[in-house]
Formats: sequence, C-alpha cells, structure tokens
Amino acid sequence: MPRTLTEHTKTIVRATVPVLAEHGAAVAAAMYDRLFQNEDVKALFNQSNQGGGGRQTHALANALVIYGQNIDNLEVLSAAVERISHKHASLRILPEHYPHVATALLSAIKDVLGDVATEEILNAWGEAYWFLAEILMERERVIYSDQAAADGGWNGWRDFVVETKHRESSTITSFVLRPADSGPASRHLPGQYITLQLPFLGQAPQRRNYSISSGPNDRTYRISVKREPHGLVSRFLHDSVHEGDTLSVAPPSGDFFLAKASQGPVVLLSGGVGLTPMVSMLESIVETGCNAPLFFVHATQHGDVHAMGQHVRALAENHPEIKAAVFYTSPRDNDEHGRHYDHAGRIDIDWLSRNTPLTDANFYVCGPDAFLSAMVDGLISKGVEKNRIHYEFFGPAVELAS
Repeated sequence: MPRTLTEHTKTIVRATVPVLAEHGAAVAAAMYDRLFQNEDVKALFNQSNQGGGGRQTHALANALVIYGQNIDNLEVLSAAVERISHKHASLRILPEHYPHVATALLSAIKDVLGDVATEEILNAWGEAYWFLAEILMERERVIYSDQAAADGGWNGWRDFVVETKHRESSTITSFVLRPADSGPASRHLPGQYITLQLPFLGQAPQRRNYSISSGPNDRTYRISVKREPHGLVSRFLHDSVHEGDTLSVAPPSGDFFLAKASQGPVVLLSGGVGLTPMVSMLESIVETGCNAPLFFVHATQHGDVHAMGQHVRALAENHPEIKAAVFYTSPRDNDEHGRHYDHAGRIDIDWLSRNTPLTDANFYVCGPDAFLSAMVDGLISKGVEKNRIHYEFFGPAVELAS
C-alpha cells in the first residue's frame, strides 16, 4: 500500500524550509561526501558536476527547498519527477540504491544543522524522503519495462559498434552507433538521449548522457559530442574511440522530446552544442512530413565551431516550409554572411517576436544555462505561455528564474 504523508510531517517539513534554504548547499555537499564513500554508488554520478560549487550540489539544494515548499501540492512537482525518473533510468539507478541516499541525506542534515535537527525533524524528513522515493521508483519501474518491451528495446547495457566517426566542427564530432548483435535498435523520441558507459584504467566506469542528433530509426543512433577541455569522457571519445570500436549503451531516455501530434508552428531554438536534439527533431519532422511552419534558429560563436550547418541548410532549402536562421556572436573574417550565417550577435527576443509566431508556436529550447534563462524568460516576458515552452538541460537541472 502506498505511503501517505501525515499532516504532522507536512507541518514539520514546511517549517524547516527556511533553514534548508539557508544551509541547503552545505547539506547537499555533505550528503554527496557521505554517499560517495560507496564506490558503486559514486560510479553512478558524473564527478565533474560535484564539488562545492558543482551543478549536482546546487540542483539538490534547490530540490530540497522546492519539495518542502510544495509538500501540500505535489502536482507542481510532476514535471520534475518525470525528468528525474528518466535521468535515473538512464544511469541504471535501482531500488537498492535508495536506502544509501536516505542514510546519507539524513546524516548530512543532522551534521550540518546540529541541535536544530531534532529527532522529530529527522523522522519527518525521512518519511518525506521515502514518500517521494516510492513515487520515483514506481515511475522508473514503468520506464524500464517500456524500454525492454519496445521493438529493438533492452534493459541495462548493450554493445554498439561505432559505424562512423565524423568531425562536424573544431569542437564537435559525431559518432554513428549500431547494435553489435546486428539486431534492431529501439526508436527514440526526437530530443531524447542515450547513455554511454566507458571503462577507464584505475577508475570506475564513467557514465554520460548524450543527446541523439539523428532522426528516429530502428538501426542506429548518432551522437554529436563537444570536446570539453577538462572533460574526461568527451576527450576520450574524440581522441581514443575509432570506427569499429565497441561501446556500452543504455536505452534512449528523457522527457524532453518533440510532441507526436504537435499542432501549429514549431520553433527549434538552440545555442552551441544544444543543437543536437534539435537536429533530431528537424530530421524527424522532415521524415514524417511538415504540416506546419518550422523555424530552426541557432546561435554559436563562429564558423569554426558551427556544427551541422550545411546539413541544416540543405534540409531547409529542400523544404520551403522550413526557415533556418543562424546567429554568429563573433563571426570571423572568412565567415560569409548569407552563406555561413544570417545574423551577427546574439539571438534577440525582439527578433524572435518579429520573425517567429509567438502567439501559437511551440518552442523547444536547448543550450547553456545562460542561453536557456535568456530565451525562456524572454519568451515568457513576451506573453508565451509556459506550457508552450519546452527546454532541456545538459547536466543536472537547475531552476530557471521564471
């Protein structure tokens, strides 16, 4: 029988929200310090997102406060639950991992808050934790079941061969992956990601999510990976993975995807490597037929780092209902206006107002955090309803201002 939260527990959780808002970052950091003493659990996390100012720490601190604030209205958290469940499924987080988190979280609250964290408060947060954990575990159970039942689907890790490796720009390289067993691969929803598990000598295997940059098919996935200067996995993929190599891949996951029956115009809005899920959406729309106007709007620094530009332009030129616009923030002398890019500078909300149908379009947004905040907040300021704005984070999700 599902757990329920008592009114007494809700009252205590609500009352402790101000304290957690003040000390949430310290609690989150202490929790991860404890959690990562277990090497098996530590291996589930991207360690580049950790540390005192890490995105994972910041995301958890926000999540604790938001959960406490909405303890009486958990419907508000449904989108977050869906996003977290897909992320957990992509990393193969299982029910047996949850007790480790509970122990680490409650001990962190006690250590950081000291005498303020009475037994009554710890019991209330323990009850609240397990209430939410059971919601997540049930959703994850359904996701795992659906992944296994899909045509060409599977659970866990499956070997894929690197069929092709192609340099898209000075910083982004694409890898086309096909099942090593020559069987079909489950069709992803355009916008979703797959997870790679890569072995490293002397370290636990590293797991990373990468958006699928190809349209759905039952044969292959293409990922387009940006080389990060300090990125352990991205540098390994660029430098050490070659055609014919085998990689371990988890099934497609993610709650950010193109609606199957999207009504009205669609605007695909991206910055930098955030174009990867947008190209998947673009190819999918082209494959299934364009029944409404489509706007592909992308911003990057200059032509040297601009990936898939020719591919996108070719699709747009062959389909008159598609309009593509590229912004270069710092065009070089050899970047040709009208050929490589259309506008110098950043994407401007006023430009979007003049050139895209704000009143009835669905907007899909992906890119760096600052880009996401500027675009989402700007669209809302122009009157675009929140339910028509869909966005994806690369890495742990942090709350946007609006």
